[in-house]
Amino acid sequence: MSNVIRLSFPSRQEQRAASIAALLETFALHRRDESDVFWMKENAEILNILECTGQSVPREALEAYAGFYDTIEERLEFFPQYYRFLLSICQDLESLGMEGGKSAGLARWIAAEGLVEAELSDLQRGEAMRLLTRSGVNIDMDMTLINVRLNQFAARSKTFAVPNKKAAYELTHIAFYLSEYGRRDPELDAQVLQSLNYTGILAFLDCNFDLLAEVLVAIGYCGAEAPQLWKDAVTNSTALFSVSEGDDAVRQDDYHEYLVCNWALSELGHKPFQAALRPGPVSFHAAPRQATPLRELSEVMHGLSVRRSSDWVGMRDYLCDCVSPENADLLLSAEEASDCFQDFFSGFARTGMRGMAQGAMTA
Repeated sequence: MSNVIRLSFPSRQEQRAASIAALLETFALHRRDESDVFWMKENAEILNILECTGQSVPREALEAYAGFYDTIEERLEFFPQYYRFLLSICQDLESLGMEGGKSAGLARWIAAEGLVEAELSDLQRGEAMRLLTRSGVNIDMDMTLINVRLNQFAARSKTFAVPNKKAAYELTHIAFYLSEYGRRDPELDAQVLQSLNYTGILAFLDCNFDLLAEVLVAIGYCGAEAPQLWKDAVTNSTALFSVSEGDDAVRQDDYHEYLVCNWALSELGHKPFQAALRPGPVSFHAAPRQATPLRELSEVMHGLSVRRSSDWVGMRDYLCDCVSPENADLLLSAEEASDCFQDFFSGFARTGMRGMAQGAMTA
């Protein structure tokens, strides 16, 4: 007789569970110290993405946060300035399966201490109120007025026709907040969608796939459809990420782009976080990028001074001749992909103050 040896291989589900566990372990234990505000930021981001995309997280994977969760009340008391990070982490851990039910108590303490009153930004106040409401805690604050101001900011499309990363990320996060991260229709008007499209054009031309991924998620949360060109760009960029492990891992990396690109993949119907990771230190690295169309386009337009025009059709051939062939192709692709490209370019050209300047010179 001969002995038959049966080999057992992990299923795809088991492999994915192991990869998610390794991903959480590296963020929880191997990148930064728990007392570091950047630890809170990174872990709030990864947990929020896993929670709002409905990812299945093995119960044992959450054990990496057990020590942090056990002491979260003391952390909040000593670091009240980071209350939004701490409450968000606690809520998402519990939504993903952590037992303990601490988030409601944290929310009540935050409300009693009046921590929301320390916020200067409408968006931060709104986010803080969203977190409290998520735990069933309400305080007396006029959310209608806050939301109106946020809508007014987001609806001024001219703001987003010129490069301004701070404003661009504020815009995407307003869409996240008003939609409760995809849980409801934010009921944003056409001007806000135009702002998101302008931001997406700039992000594509800048090869900023971190921002472009956020735009894809925001547009999806608004119930609209983004250009296929942008979806393909983010999908391809995500596939080109490399991972360094163990002694080769570094602290400064492209982790945020990795997270939001995978977030976008999930919203596009793909499986996110497919990289097979091992437990331990890990860093994430985007593929190197060359000069972008946006930089070359901006330099040419600035050099034209009073000769530049806001008419894209009239400027197109000249501009494509002035940039590299590769960037010219990307410019034309961006035009073809978006039906608002000409309107975007009208704002991007920044010709609106010429009459004012000429008037000042003749006064």
